Amino acid sequence: MQAEEIGLLLKQERGQFLDFVSAHEYRRGLGQKKHEEDLAREIVRVLSGMANADGGTVLVGVEPDKSVTGIPYNHDELQTLIQAPQHLIRPELSASCEKVRLGNLQLLKFEVASGLEIYRIAGGRSFYRIAAETASLAGEQIHSLKEAKKNVFYERQQALNATWFDLDTDLMQSFVDKAQQGHEPQAVLSQTYHLLDHSRAIPCPNMAALLLFAKDPPRWHPRAGIDFVKYEGTERQHGSSLNVVKRIRFEAPLVRLIDEAVGRIKEHIRERTILHDLFFRERLEYPTFAWQEALVNAVAHRDYSLTGTSIEVWMFDDHITVRSPGLPPAPVTLEQLRQQKTIHFSRNPLIVRVLADLGYLREIGEGIPRMFQEMENHGLHPPELAADGFIFSVTLRNSPIYDDATLRWLNQFGTSQINVRQRRLLAYAYCHGKTFSTAEYEKFAEVDRDTAYREIRSMVKNGIVAPLKPKSRSYRIIEKL
Repeated sequence: MQAEEIGLLLKQERGQFLDFVSAHEYRRGLGQKKHEEDLAREIVRVLSGMANADGGTVLVGVEPDKSVTGIPYNHDELQTLIQAPQHLIRPELSASCEKVRLGNLQLLKFEVASGLEIYRIAGGRSFYRIAAETASLAGEQIHSLKEAKKNVFYERQQALNATWFDLDTDLMQSFVDKAQQGHEPQAVLSQTYHLLDHSRAIPCPNMAALLLFAKDPPRWHPRAGIDFVKYEGTERQHGSSLNVVKRIRFEAPLVRLIDEAVGRIKEHIRERTILHDLFFRERLEYPTFAWQEALVNAVAHRDYSLTGTSIEVWMFDDHITVRSPGLPPAPVTLEQLRQQKTIHFSRNPLIVRVLADLGYLREIGEGIPRMFQEMENHGLHPPELAADGFIFSVTLRNSPIYDDATLRWLNQFGTSQINVRQRRLLAYAYCHGKTFSTAEYEKFAEVDRDTAYREIRSMVKNGIVAPLKPKSRSYRIIEKL
């Protein structure tokens, strides 16, 4: 079973919840084992970063390319590695460690849950896991993270009288199969996902487990579902002018809720007929990734302690809004989200890990930036992120910014060739004589002269624009479709 379990882990990629640590270092093409104290510090850096974030698994004895090279250490040196989380992390970190043999190679498998404290390693540094990176935290980030962790208790609470038998066995088995875990559901939910309390005769699920897998979710949370409302027109009307044309309420365990809601809501996402390359093509009014990402984020990150309201999806003729109870948890801010920064903090780390392993959250910290990019690529206005009271909302509009000819020309350039500022200036110039000046670039991109010059020179170098004449500060677009 151990070899099978390691094989399943090796099929996965490094990311938010999994990392591989080599026991070897390579210099000038030659490999030698790391000193056990150096390897111990590397292990605790990753483990403490995962504990400060969403938890995860660390497999020691595996190279970055996933080749298994083992840990060539004696018994005492192995003990130094196994005890590293207790000796080198403050406060002491409770991480499970299992010795695993694969053929004649020794490996260590560490499991750590998301912690309620901020962990630091020897020397006082704290780390945080985002996607496949374990970054050092600055002082102000540590303070924000401490404040945020005061509000992550809800999913860990034990519901009164809830037992293992309140969970749907088929759902749990399906999840274990999809997540490629090698044990039976009770062991997986307890050891890997920290969803069960074994201190009583019958294992007891916490709120995260009930929200994810309960046979009867409304029994444990009255408004954990999704309300979809379709309106006629472009704004809500009330009373005699009530303009609701469709209302659907979705109530299901979270592992099923997203698929059920997406399946029904997408029936109302219209297709538009556009002329493209002399042929009529069908295109959805909203990019699929953008609206589904907004819905997945709402399910994963809403504040479930606010039990009086559901996630709401409001659809109008010209826009769709996903409304989620709970504002973005510090240290995440609205301004950071609007600036498309790669940031991540989970209000519900236990729920997030399950949804991530089911494939709903593939790009931790990258979902919002990609949502902006998808809207941009479709020639649509950027997502509108807003906070109203205790409700966080994402609004997507289906009215295009560019005509199809402009969008078709823009989409030949990838994000590695032009940034958002360059893209918007090029779209403007394409529609206004296909020329622009440095002064116009400064105005539309809202940058200083040096930045404008640098970014224009980059486009000249890539063959996208060219000076109207030598040493000119005006440029023409090179149409090279």
